[in-house]
Amino acid sequence: MSIAKILVWVLIIWTAVFGVYYVKDVLKHKEDFKDVKYIPTIIIGVLANFFDTLGIGSYATSTTAFKFTKSCPDELIPGTLNVAYAIPVVVEAVVFIQKVTVDPLTLVLMIGSAILGAVIGASVVSKWDLKKVRIALGSALIALAIVMVCKLLGVGPFGIVGSATALTGVKLLIGVVANFVLGALMIVGLGLYAPCMALVLLLGMSADVAFPIMMGSCAFLMPSAGIKFVKEGKYNRASSLVLTVTGVIGVLIACFIITSLPLTVLTWIVTAVMIICAVIFFKDAAKA
Repeated sequence: MSIAKILVWVLIIWTAVFGVYYVKDVLKHKEDFKDVKYIPTIIIGVLANFFDTLGIGSYATSTTAFKFTKSCPDELIPGTLNVAYAIPVVVEAVVFIQKVTVDPLTLVLMIGSAILGAVIGASVVSKWDLKKVRIALGSALIALAIVMVCKLLGVGPFGIVGSATALTGVKLLIGVVANFVLGALMIVGLGLYAPCMALVLLLGMSADVAFPIMMGSCAFLMPSAGIKFVKEGKYNRASSLVLTVTGVIGVLIACFIITSLPLTVLTWIVTAVMIICAVIFFKDAAKA
């Protein structure tokens, strides 16, 4: 059996463990469903995960949408993102890990480091107060907006076109350490896709290789961090379940129906809105 298939089976089993914690906790709090804003939550779940599968990422878009629609309290956004989108991202990873050829050692080590970073990050973030969460989310949106602009303009790492499918020596060490940091930052809402893409390109790897690495990293770390947020009760339970179901639908549409789109204009719009949303988070944090 190939490493890709082993990873897929381990991922499915680990996600099932997470699912037991998740479903049991939601069923214990069925009364929360009366407070869900179903229309915006359904739209956010489908669209964020559809564009996530195409490489835009779902964290920043969802955070911005939550803020403008008031469909998730600010202090619950990090936990909600990690819990709600764990299963949709696992679906993405199952598809892409088997589609794209990447060195097994590179893939396993980078995924493992991201998981470790996420678990440590979740232990910290789950104890933050509202002001810290708002500052972290605002900072994450600004950082990601800068990365997205660089990606759109093809500057920095995004101007590099590599062909490698493996990392060795110092480059492998850099990749592992950097992905550990990205895993920790993902818990506060930064999102791992765009920074991981930049990292992979900077290290001379092919852009295609970024997809199994970034999706595999997220797919393993999100259930791991998600269990922590579930135990702490630091997520929007009812909204999360709606986002999970609709998120899987968005992923399947992107994987098998609409597999590509001209996303440049949309990405510019999303980036501009992210900056506006970040300013709102900072203003709310200052008021608090």
